[in-house]
Amino acid sequence: MAGVPRVRLPAAYRAAARRSVRVTLAGSAGFYLFLYGFGSAVAATYAVFAAVAMAGLSRIPGTGRQRAAMLLRLVPACWVLITIGTYLAVRTWSAALGMLVVGFALAFTAVGGPRPAGAAPGLQLMYILPSFPPYDPGSLGERLAGATTGLALLVVAEALLLPDPPTVPYRELAARAADSAQRCADELTRASCTLSDGTSQEAGEASTGLRSSLVPEAERPAGASVRDRALTHTGLSLRTLLSRLPLLPPVPAGPDPSRAGLDALRAVRDAAEETAVLLRGRAPAGDAHAELLRARSALAAGPAADASPTVLRRHVAVLEAADAALAMSTAAWIAVRGRAGAARAAPGRFWYASTPAPQLWWRRLEGHAGGRSVFFQNAVRISLALAAARVIAGADSLPHGFWVLLATLTLTRTTVRQTRSTVRVALTGTLIGALIVAGLLALVGTDTTVYAAALPPLMLVAFTLGPVKGVGWAQAMFTLVVALVFAQLAPATWQLAEVRLLDVLTGSAIGAVFGLLAWPRGAQDELRRSVAVMLRSAAETVVATTAQLAAGGVRKPVLAAPGHHSLQHAVILAESAYAQFQSEPKEPAVTSAGQDWQATLMAGHHTLWGAVRLLAPPEPVDVPPLGREPAATVTRLGDRVAGRMLLVSARLDPSGDTPEGPVPLRDPESDGFAAEPPGATTLYYGAAAWLDSLMTDLERITGQSGDGRAGPG
Repeated sequence: MAGVPRVRLPAAYRAAARRSVRVTLAGSAGFYLFLYGFGSAVAATYAVFAAVAMAGLSRIPGTGRQRAAMLLRLVPACWVLITIGTYLAVRTWSAALGMLVVGFALAFTAVGGPRPAGAAPGLQLMYILPSFPPYDPGSLGERLAGATTGLALLVVAEALLLPDPPTVPYRELAARAADSAQRCADELTRASCTLSDGTSQEAGEASTGLRSSLVPEAERPAGASVRDRALTHTGLSLRTLLSRLPLLPPVPAGPDPSRAGLDALRAVRDAAEETAVLLRGRAPAGDAHAELLRARSALAAGPAADASPTVLRRHVAVLEAADAALAMSTAAWIAVRGRAGAARAAPGRFWYASTPAPQLWWRRLEGHAGGRSVFFQNAVRISLALAAARVIAGADSLPHGFWVLLATLTLTRTTVRQTRSTVRVALTGTLIGALIVAGLLALVGTDTTVYAAALPPLMLVAFTLGPVKGVGWAQAMFTLVVALVFAQLAPATWQLAEVRLLDVLTGSAIGAVFGLLAWPRGAQDELRRSVAVMLRSAAETVVATTAQLAAGGVRKPVLAAPGHHSLQHAVILAESAYAQFQSEPKEPAVTSAGQDWQATLMAGHHTLWGAVRLLAPPEPVDVPPLGREPAATVTRLGDRVAGRMLLVSARLDPSGDTPEGPVPLRDPESDGFAAEPPGATTLYYGAAAWLDSLMTDLERITGQSGDGRAGPG
């Protein structure tokens, strides 16, 4: 009707409704096909729960086609889980032991990125479902047929029905950032050699857009593969480049004192343009990467011996930007062409480019196989809770005992505070749903026609409202859905609602107990502990790096430097804890502290980046060694920065006993960052600039800096 405003649902409801339609069509079609078409209640059960598990319980990020592709790869895993669950279910102890192992393994797959993490709850249900009566290995064929049909229908629905709005791929985000870097470098090569406010602001926005917290889950390069690692490296290098270009010192006055610097900036511009073309899937016209390598080598040869400190500082700043651009270009080639791009990679910095895929995954798993990893903690917590739930359900012979495990799986959270609040709301929702179910079953009785007609619309409503309205609504609506499913499988009375409420109460209690016993604060304390460890490792790396620089300028492989590997590992664990911390409700004490965790993580990245750049440059050149006085100054500055890192680390560590109050950082009279010792070379100024940037990071961490700038972390 003309003049009537068009009502548009919020985005969350639209997304939930699209998913609900796909789940409902796939689940109900398979359920009715087997139950009323072939008379197989077993196959019907597995058909509907396969669809519900992998699309209702799981949250696989991405578009419909991306989820369909992921589901196709998971079908063999579902077969294995159903088969194992069927044969281990005959004894409670074997089923519980299997639940312990399978539960841990599936939960631990979250280290592989958002998609494996999103699929894990659904895969858990594929093992849970056959773990309960009837204990009939002879029906394995029907179980597999039903599950396969449900999954096949779901794959078709995900791929063809109600496509989701497209997201911007990370490669395109990186290409846009490369475009911004190209414009920055282009402006810096012109007559003014300065950036306009608009270009500088654009660079900051492009850098911020690459932060993982702002990138859609499905597009984050969080996997362990060569391409994912390289794409992550591309983004980090771009953020570094975009933070360095706006801060370049002005061109010094004099008779063309920075010719090499301008040539290098032109090469940076061309490399950024080539990177954007490459990331968009097109073939570059020339070889800007090789030109940048040559320009960087010319720049690294150093200015004239009598160059002023102003020229040297500008020279070092341009060299740092060229290094970032070279890392960006190399990583982009590897991200697009995989191992074929490894020929451009310098040894050490791009170690993953030639490492076999199984070894890359083993390194990822090994890196998180310890009590300090939140992925490991979550896997231990949920596997122990599920195994205990299986023992209790089997020992007490609870009817519909798999509901106990389902409640444990869906209601256990990473903190005891969050679990407690979730359980309270979930039990309220389940109670309301159980009362409605009891009235419905008492009123309708055994007339399955009513249940068959009501199930699809109820599923549509349940899977639309549940994800948006929260756990209370989800439990209430899901109680209605499972009641209508089981009322068609076998005659049911109002007592089915009582059983459902009892099982949810039992499962939620088990989840609450293990949430209390196993790392009850989740990532709240772990984040503080992990960043404290990271800063201690960073301090060790700073001392080792400055010691090597002071030792006659000898360049040793940076990967062999003390503390480098431990710092890399500490950064990974801190980033994992930070990612989980962002998803957890904050406790008042943590919120009021206002800690800038992003700045803390940036300090770890800056330490690694500077150590690699100074000790293992992309192109080996003859660098004049540090003289006696510059070497002593670098050593003193490194010790000062490392000492301040240790102080900040002690303040952040929750197990420490450090007095409150501001951490003393800079002392303009004794720091010496602006010192110009006799005989200072570009190597000295590069090291001093790196250490000065680390002190700035510490100021941001402790809230002593008001500039609010964000670096590449």
